[in-house]
Amino acid sequence: MKRLLVLGAGTAGTMAVNKLRPLLPGDEWQITVVDSKPEHHYQPGYLFIPFGTYQPAEVVKPSAPLLTDGVELLIGDVDVVEAADSLVRLTDGTELPYDQLIIATGTHPRRDQTEGLDSDEYGRTIHDFYTLEGATALAGVLADWPGGRLVMNIAEMPIKCPVAPLEFMFLADSFFTDRGMRDKVELVYVTPLDGAFTKPVAAKHLGTMLATRDIALETDFMVMEVDGDARKIVSYDEREVPYDLLVTVPVNMGADFVERSGLGDELNHVEVDKFTFLSDDHDNIFALGDAANLPTSKAGSVAHFAVDVFIDNFMQHIAGRPMTHRFDGHANCFIESGAGKGLLIDFNYDVEPLPGKYPLPGIGPFSLLKETEANHWGKLMFKWTYWNMLLPGRDLPLPADMTMAGKIREEVPA
Repeated sequence: MKRLLVLGAGTAGTMAVNKLRPLLPGDEWQITVVDSKPEHHYQPGYLFIPFGTYQPAEVVKPSAPLLTDGVELLIGDVDVVEAADSLVRLTDGTELPYDQLIIATGTHPRRDQTEGLDSDEYGRTIHDFYTLEGATALAGVLADWPGGRLVMNIAEMPIKCPVAPLEFMFLADSFFTDRGMRDKVELVYVTPLDGAFTKPVAAKHLGTMLATRDIALETDFMVMEVDGDARKIVSYDEREVPYDLLVTVPVNMGADFVERSGLGDELNHVEVDKFTFLSDDHDNIFALGDAANLPTSKAGSVAHFAVDVFIDNFMQHIAGRPMTHRFDGHANCFIESGAGKGLLIDFNYDVEPLPGKYPLPGIGPFSLLKETEANHWGKLMFKWTYWNMLLPGRDLPLPADMTMAGKIREEVPA
């Protein structure tokens, strides 16, 4: 009996085993998934909790029923992967040998990586929405916040769902406008990047979105310290941004066992081939989803498209054949822009977001790089699609590779 061991029952891990189980005969392959908790979270839903659109119960389900029959779920914490011996050791001493290993343990916010962020002010004047607990606490604060200076700060890239901080600001603008108190709120977006939209074509189409909403922008801000007592964030070049309420996206890092196992980069993301997801150093270890150090967005759509490519490759790999499929970095993302509208971007490793229609050329129904109500509803409908189509491993009528059909190439002056 051969053993496939999957670390992580999140988006990528769940999709992978649900697609692989029918392809791997039960009398030949044992499939085990290890996760530190028994619940599965719909993480894109965190964004909506602070504004009351979703309640916490809507984004959490038990993990076990989401896994197809014939997949064992083991709850535990990984201590180390002993790659030379094809063995995973859990913190309780359990040893799990494997023939093939998939690491899909994601990436996670780490407040401890920024001086002053993990202080007594966290949960008072400092909040996040990248955890269920953080998003829920922030909802309580915003419900009766009297106003002031709200600062959104990204500590460092990469982060999962890199457009979510922008979405938060757009939704905050709409939220406070609807409450009739937008004039009492100053919104400031602070980013380590050189702009809110860093790709030339996207910047051309969307570059004024912050200004038209009266959202201030502070760029190239590499946060060194959060001074909770003085209520300010300080950059390495000694700039200071004061706040009354700080909503932060902490440094995102992969699981600590990745570092202990010698499998990751400086942020504990597993080093893999960006086309096949195979470990750079081990021929029976793959990494999927946010756990991998792919040079594209850490987002659910990437996990979806990547898993579609991975399945055929994995079957070739265990049969001793070359892997013939190559992931092109395809990602797409709905971006909430407030007031019942949204945007959509679609791109890959080589092609930046472009305007046009998606998925059907000239028809859509979704528009690229353009605010529409259809895009907003597409964002909200994705929750149903996630629970009922993506996680069970059902095929969607969307190609894993990005297509240029429906897109309009534009030249942007240097």
